[in-house]
Formats: sequence, C-alpha cells, structure tokens
Amino acid sequence: MESKFENIEKKTSSELDEILGKPFKVLNDGFVRVVDYMGNDESIVQAARVSYGKGTKKLNEDKNLIRYLLRHRHTTPFEMCEIKFHVRVPMDTWRQWIRHRMASVNEYSTRYSIAIDSMQSTEPNLWRGQAKWNKQGSEGYLSEDFGLKLSKEEAEFHKFAREIYENRIELGIAREQARKDLPLSTYTEAYWKIDLHNLFHFLELRMDKHAQFEIREYATIIGNEIVKRWVPIAWEAFNDYVVNSKTFSKFELDIIAALINNDKEKAIKIASEIRWLEYNENGLKSNIERTEFESKLINIGVNIPW
Repeated sequence: MESKFENIEKKTSSELDEILGKPFKVLNDGFVRVVDYMGNDESIVQAARVSYGKGTKKLNEDKNLIRYLLRHRHTTPFEMCEIKFHVRVPMDTWRQWIRHRMASVNEYSTRYSIAIDSMQSTEPNLWRGQAKWNKQGSEGYLSEDFGLKLSKEEAEFHKFAREIYENRIELGIAREQARKDLPLSTYTEAYWKIDLHNLFHFLELRMDKHAQFEIREYATIIGNEIVKRWVPIAWEAFNDYVVNSKTFSKFELDIIAALINNDKEKAIKIASEIRWLEYNENGLKSNIERTEFESKLINIGVNIPW
C-alpha cells in the first residue's frame, strides 16, 4: 500500500552548524554558545501549512508566509523551532535573565560544586551614573580617573571575597553555606533551552537600548551572531516588524491624524484631555507616556506640537 505521508527530513541550518559549540565572548569572562537546536525557517513554514492547508504552499512563498505570520502575531509556528545555549553569565545579570520563564533551565550548582573562580569586572571607563528620571536605569559614564579608583576597589573586594570563600571550603564548611557571601558579580553557568517565539520576546526586551548594558551584550550576540545564522528569514522579519518598528496607542494615532490635517490645536486639545499637558510652578509636568510619544514623533520626523 502506497504511503500517504510525505518524506520527513531533519531541518538543519548549515550556517548554525558551523558555529555549533563555538563560544562567543561576552563581558570580561562570560560566553554564550549553541549546544543543540531543532528546526529552521522551513520548520516555521511547515507548521503553518498544517493549519492553512496544502493550498497555501502555492499561494505564498516561504519568506512572505513567515513575514505574514510574524506581522500578524501568529506565534505558534515559531514555537516549532528550539535552541539550547550554554552560557556563562554574572549572577546579577542572570537574575534578570531567569525572569524570562518560558524556557528550560539547568544551572551550575554551588551546593554540589565549587563556585566558578571568576567575577565580572568593570573597566575604569565603564562605570555608569544613575539615571535622573529612570529609577532602574543608568545614564552616562563617570570620569575615568574616578573609575580607576572604583575598579581598584572592585578588584580588591573580589580577591578578598574569594579568599574568604576558599578558606571556608578548606575548613570543611558546607558548600551551600560557604558560598553565601560571594558577590553577585560571580559568574554562573547554565544550559538554557527556549523556542524561537519566546527567544524573540527575550531579544525584543533585552536588546533594547533601555535594557541594562550587561544583559544587552548577551542579547545582542545571541541575536546578531546566532539567531541571524539559524533563521535568517525570521530574523529579518523580527527586525522589520518588532525591533525597528513603532506602535501607537489610540490617542497617539488621534494626535498624529490631527497633525497630518494641520490641526495643531486639536492635537493639543487631545493631549490636554488625557492629562499629558499638566503644569506646575516649574512648567510642564513630567509624564512618561507623553515623553515616549514625543520620542516617537522625533523618530519619524514630526515636530512636537506643544
């Protein structure tokens, strides 16, 4: 009896195969490397066509279909691709990383093993100042002369903390307790397996210019050095429709429509009605949503109307 099933071939990426296991250096002693993966751009198309039916193959080229899926947020086909990374990352950065819960994780355990003898250090010219308007962000860099002092103190503290830890181990203190005073700059390692849909979400947030520098370095390498090789068509669509795109709320679109019609007064009226233009003794009050919208206007070459 003749089989009605199509022949199955494993979907691979020759470009990703070339860097399989290759560590990409991040920060002073971190790395990220691919240890395994499943699927490629064709896998996204294959999964989508199960839903759309055989006729879809005649109506759409693979590239157009992938771009359509991503543009319209049809996320399930992207979940058919998975990738497993081996990463070495500072513990404070790992705290942010592990908040992305849609992944499978197995981390190096300092209860069973001796803590990795490496800590993330900061170059004298890379000490950042606290942002004035963003409680969780940084802004600008301190002078290198001041940074030299901070980097020297950092190195001394790292050395001291490691000596205390190793002394406890030598005294027979349990590893689970000996580790408790290690700084958050201590590197940890983990295997991190995630599907492409959730990886894109991770990259969208962590490649953003507002993300913390350290995790942004990892995300940028994962995106530009790994995902770009693995699923080039999906990566291009992700950049076109997510990374380099802008979204607008109803009120923002109403204001833009007013500006297109040369009705500046209406634009200001809309902004006033949603309390974007409130004043105090120092002038226009700070408003995060308005500031974000102003940034969008500047980005598309439109003058701020107020």
